[in-house]
Amino acid sequence: MTTATPIPLAPSARRPRIEDYALIGDTQTAALVCRDGSVDWLCLPRFDSPAVLASLLGTNRNGFWRIGPAVPAGASAPYADRRRYVGDSLIVESEWDTAAGTVRVLDLMPPRDGHGPQLVRIVEGVSGTVEMTSALSPRFGYGRTRPWIREQDGRTAAVSGPDALWLDTSVPGTEKDGIVHHTFTVAAGTWVAFALSWQPSHGVQPEVPDSEEALAQTAAFWAAWVAQLSYDGPYREMVVRSLITLKALTHGPTGGIVAAPTTSLPEEIGGVRNWDYRACWLRDSAVTLSALLRTGYRDEATAWRRWLLRTLGGDPENLQIMYRIDGGRELPERELPWLPGYEGSGPVRVGNGAVDQLQLDVPGEVVETLFLAHQHGVARCENTEALILHLVDYVRLHWREPDDGIWEVRGGRRHFTHSKIMCWVAVDRAVRLVKDGALDADLNALTALRDEIHADVCAKGYDPVRNSFTQSYGSRELDASLLLLPRTGFLPPDDPRVIGTVDAVRRELSSHEGLVHRYPTAGAQEGVDGLTGDEGAFLLCSFWLVDALALTGRASEARDLFERLLTLRTDLGLLAEEYDAVTRRQLGNFPQAFSLLGLTESAALLAELDRAVSPVMAA
Repeated sequence: MTTATPIPLAPSARRPRIEDYALIGDTQTAALVCRDGSVDWLCLPRFDSPAVLASLLGTNRNGFWRIGPAVPAGASAPYADRRRYVGDSLIVESEWDTAAGTVRVLDLMPPRDGHGPQLVRIVEGVSGTVEMTSALSPRFGYGRTRPWIREQDGRTAAVSGPDALWLDTSVPGTEKDGIVHHTFTVAAGTWVAFALSWQPSHGVQPEVPDSEEALAQTAAFWAAWVAQLSYDGPYREMVVRSLITLKALTHGPTGGIVAAPTTSLPEEIGGVRNWDYRACWLRDSAVTLSALLRTGYRDEATAWRRWLLRTLGGDPENLQIMYRIDGGRELPERELPWLPGYEGSGPVRVGNGAVDQLQLDVPGEVVETLFLAHQHGVARCENTEALILHLVDYVRLHWREPDDGIWEVRGGRRHFTHSKIMCWVAVDRAVRLVKDGALDADLNALTALRDEIHADVCAKGYDPVRNSFTQSYGSRELDASLLLLPRTGFLPPDDPRVIGTVDAVRRELSSHEGLVHRYPTAGAQEGVDGLTGDEGAFLLCSFWLVDALALTGRASEARDLFERLLTLRTDLGLLAEEYDAVTRRQLGNFPQAFSLLGLTESAALLAELDRAVSPVMAA
């Protein structure tokens, strides 16, 4: 063993940006790996479990695992010179060029096959002989608790309460102040593997992972999954990477889909808009399923439908907007004061108080997805038909009420126009299913309810002076959710009211480079959402503008905006929730399902329009 100085605990002088992270995962949890080789976020054993590595939201004292070239004491860990995903997989490869040679690190989480979660890191020599260091500092309970670390049977165990981590490698190491250090060299053509396994502390030791086999199994898993893709349109590479990430956010055993694998990454640096997205929003999950269905993935739709039926059970009247991965209803929001937050953006929150909100757009999103599943040949199910009728009945009872809206505002309920439109969507899709013979219901009653909602929205949610629908009844504010009008079918895309709304949102809510904000914020004053501060442009809304432009006959402008949005992706093809066009950095939880499904849906729509135009041009 060599004697290189271990990586210091002091924070690096270069604070990683959100886009400096790569995602790896096993479809049950995920980790974020920085360009400097440090895993700074890892929750075990599930997405919503407490983090065991949490320096992303604090400092190195809150848990990290860095592998990279050895550096002198006090020096910052160098960023990799190159990194990429290996083919169409979730295996990330990072390479460093040093004076002594080039070294490569492969990071992956193999799909679970009878074992618990594992994080495997393989160090390969590419040229020369490079001195490397590994520093593992586990801190359980979101970076709060230092575990008991001991050697047992040639393995390193870290135990804290109900949790245990087991580290396996072929090189000897030492432990000091709760950090496990390994220093070693790799020459060209040689490799050293590290594997971290989680196990309940009361259980037996997990088997020592076979790192080569884990690498092969992980590559095979993703290759087989991507092979099911039916999309063959333009921007295929971007679509594939987005779909892989969406799959990574799907909890394999239950079928639930998390909005993002992180909590409290800020929508404004230094601000308070920091939320936990490690839950299953019905809306987010439904729209994600829409993107997967459109590209050939029916198994995920079937698994999500089963999750939905189990979760809602026989009580859709008590519908929540979000649930835990396993369908649990309790998501109490609390703050973690020992974590200062990403770049000091506090508070750090776990759980989400919005769980108790009323959001009347949700039944529409769910019924729309079940309707889409029907269109894509997902087998009929009596329980699904009963659920659709329950959701429509829920709309019938509640559509006239004010709600908290799609953006989960905390500034009081309103009659949000988008929510009413999505109530109309729920009933409209039920009408279509009855006409298709896929649903047994009173067609006349459904049609009458649909028409009543439509008339109400047109009378109260539309401002004839501005020729635009508005955020809520009687308001003058606009809302980016109105960009969905042409997609819903509420009015024809060429209706002057639709075109006027798209133009108004584009004019008043767009910022630099055509990026779209969700709604106006008020800076130091409390805004419509009940919060102070501002936020970045919302990437999903920007993709909605792409769709709205395309559907209203402006395909060239839509394509130009879409290609600008593609340039905002990280070098690995990932997107956070928002983007600050001034500082040119990503904001919010990362990677964000909403943003990536927006990319996928827009690409599919542009491809569809291309196919529709091609025969005409040929003629």
